Amino acid sequence: MTTDTGSTVPRRQLGRHLRHLREEARMTVKAAADALEWSTPKIWRIETGATSMRSLDVEAMCRIYGASPELTEALMGLAKETKGRGWWHSYGDAIPEWFELYVGLEAAARRLRKYEAQLIPGLLQTKAYATRVYEVARPDMTAEEIDRGVAVRLGRQALLTRSAPRAPQVDIMLDEAVLRRGVDAEQLNHVVTVSRQPNVSVRVVPFGVGLHRASMTNGAFTILDFDAGSEPSIIYSDGLTGALYLDKPAEVAAYEGVWSAIEQQALSEAQSRKLIASIAEEQT
Repeated sequence: MTTDTGSTVPRRQLGRHLRHLREEARMTVKAAADALEWSTPKIWRIETGATSMRSLDVEAMCRIYGASPELTEALMGLAKETKGRGWWHSYGDAIPEWFELYVGLEAAARRLRKYEAQLIPGLLQTKAYATRVYEVARPDMTAEEIDRGVAVRLGRQALLTRSAPRAPQVDIMLDEAVLRRGVDAEQLNHVVTVSRQPNVSVRVVPFGVGLHRASMTNGAFTILDFDAGSEPSIIYSDGLTGALYLDKPAEVAAYEGVWSAIEQQALSEAQSRKLIASIAEEQT
């Protein structure tokens, strides 16, 4: 498994530049689409980094936005970097298009902060648990499709131990309910084992704290932080058919506030490992 991060960050960087140019030109998405004879969804996909770009298309956009020749040339060069392919592309449609963007961002992040209220996060799942999650969530999938989906999920876990680029810091907060809903001893013990890695922190928000700030979210979210100058922090939250990618300062600040609140209420890492291990013992 390679640690190639693909083209996600260059795509998002290019999209931000093009969005800023459009806004400076005081053009709406519809006006830009009409001028280029494209659809409005195409403009949206470009500006959110959801697609690669041809240099000629970037040149056309820069022309209608009135960008300088120097900036146009630079952005056309950046467009070439949007065609890189990460390791996950070999799995084809095993990854929904809306989740593919997240996989690339996850691979490029220097820190991941995850809160989960229902499931063991994918980065900590065993093969057996991941298979069961797919079977319950997607009963329409064939056994072969499930196997490919599980392979992608397990492949993502390579970032926890990679050496180049350096493995990210991964901080995970689990509601205690996660540990007591259909989780066997093997999976619980695996969480304890992974939590001992120097770049991984797993803490539990116990039932005893009652209602907490994260209870007011949709049940799970991830804060992705990147190297300075690379990409602004992003909030990711998904569902069965799509995902939210939030990067406005006010949106990020809101989730930072939630994270800070549950940090104060969660058990310590040592206390969390002890609780998880005790629940695993109950399963045997």
